[in-house]
Amino acid sequence: MDNLELKKIANKVRKGIIIGVHSAKSGHPGGSLSAADILTYLYFEEMNVDPDRIKDPDRDRFVLSKGHCAPGLYAAMAIKGYFPFEELTTLRHVGARLQGHPSMQYLPGIEMSTGSLGQGISAACGMALAGRLDGRNYRVYTLLGDGELEEGEVWEAAMFAGAKHLDHLCIIVDNNDLQIDGPIAEVNDPHPIDRKFEAFGCHVINVSDGNDFDQLRAAFEEAKTVKGKPTAIIAKTLKGKGVSFMENAVGWHGKAPNDEQFKVAMADLDRIDEELEKGGAQ
Repeated sequence: MDNLELKKIANKVRKGIIIGVHSAKSGHPGGSLSAADILTYLYFEEMNVDPDRIKDPDRDRFVLSKGHCAPGLYAAMAIKGYFPFEELTTLRHVGARLQGHPSMQYLPGIEMSTGSLGQGISAACGMALAGRLDGRNYRVYTLLGDGELEEGEVWEAAMFAGAKHLDHLCIIVDNNDLQIDGPIAEVNDPHPIDRKFEAFGCHVINVSDGNDFDQLRAAFEEAKTVKGKPTAIIAKTLKGKGVSFMENAVGWHGKAPNDEQFKVAMADLDRIDEELEKGGAQ
């Protein structure tokens, strides 16, 4: 799939995020928007997954370790065909399949229920080791937030992955530099992120713009060539990307737009659609 098509899908993912959190009147748009391009690349270019073969034993696995960014995951899954896009309006509603954090109990296609930060990467390590023991060739991907790196369990998992040489495990860090309490450098600075993952035995790929598909493509292609150690992709992103008043604004980590803000956000994303259509017509 070419970059233009990926950009169009990513913008639809962003629309799905805004629709979901607005309908729920709660949720986490900022980090979902920053990760929209990563999720798009994973589901539409990188991973061997098929909503018609959800239990295929050879499918790739994805674990959203930063489970609060479920609105982004749900939007990507809906566009991929796991469930109707219209169902995004049920986000966080009582009895809905789209809970505030991913639940494998309710939604087919979710590989692991996540939400307590640090646990997702640990589950991904277990899946990767299980694949090796079972003689399977699937790859395992897990997406973490940079604020999540403050959890000690993340580094226990990284140590395990390095010690067990889990070269079919790909750890992705959505490095948008903001968490709920402010800039990560002021709350509990995890830098240097790359050197820490290297110290735990990972092959590290730094991506200067994790919202750019050329750079994401290069990183994931490199990751597949790595043998004998897990890969950690550190992707620098923009929190709230695509929505003018949410970009790089810590206050939009975990709240929903009101009706007026929803209209502005959707207009911003409509303009991006128009620009992409013009680009495709040239």
